[in-house]
Amino acid sequence: MKICGLDECGRGAFAGPLVAAAVIINTDLASFPSLLPVPLRDSKKLTETQRNKIVSVLPKLPIVYKIEEVSVSEINEFGIGGANRQVFERLMARVKATIYIVDGNLKFANPAVRTLIKGDDKCYQVMLASIIAKVYRDRLMISLHQDFPHYGWDKNSCYSSKHHLDVLRTRGSCLHHRLQYVATAMSHHLSVG
Repeated sequence: MKICGLDECGRGAFAGPLVAAAVIINTDLASFPSLLPVPLRDSKKLTETQRNKIVSVLPKLPIVYKIEEVSVSEINEFGIGGANRQVFERLMARVKATIYIVDGNLKFANPAVRTLIKGDDKCYQVMLASIIAKVYRDRLMISLHQDFPHYGWDKNSCYSSKHHLDVLRTRGSCLHHRLQYVATAMSHHLSVG
C-alpha cells in the first residue's frame, strides 16, 4: 500500500503563491527518521537550518515527492479555499498512491483521501511534505525579495508584519500580492493604526 502525505505552505501569506508538496516514503517507517540529519517533525517546529539540512539529503532518501504551486492570480480569482483544494488535487493527479493523507480538514470527494488535523505532527509523510513545501516557498520568496526589497519578504516570508503593513500603506501592493488579503489587512490596519 502506497501512502502519500500532503501539506501546504503560505495559506495565510499576503503575497506569493500557495505551495504544497506530496511525499511517499518507500521504506520502513519506523527506521525512516534515522536516515535524516535532524529529527523529523512539523516544519514549524524546526529551525531554518534544520529544514535546509533535511532538504539537502532528499536526493539520497527512499522517497518520491512532488511540489505544486497555485499562483497569486489564481488565488485572486478563486480565493484561498479554492486554491488550497486545487493545489492538493494537482498533486494527487501527479503522484499515484493508495491513500492520500492531507493535513487539515478539507473535504474531498475522492474516497482515497483522508484528512488529518495536525497531520504535520502525526504522520511522517505529511511532516516531510510540510518541510519541503516550506523550504521551497521560503526560497522563492527570498528570490522575489530581490525585486521588491522594501516589503521585507526575506524576513517575513510575505506574512503579516508591522513593517509589511506599513510599506503596503505607504507604497501600495505589487503584482505578487493577494488582493483580498491586502484589502482586508489594510482596512483593519487603518482602523486600528
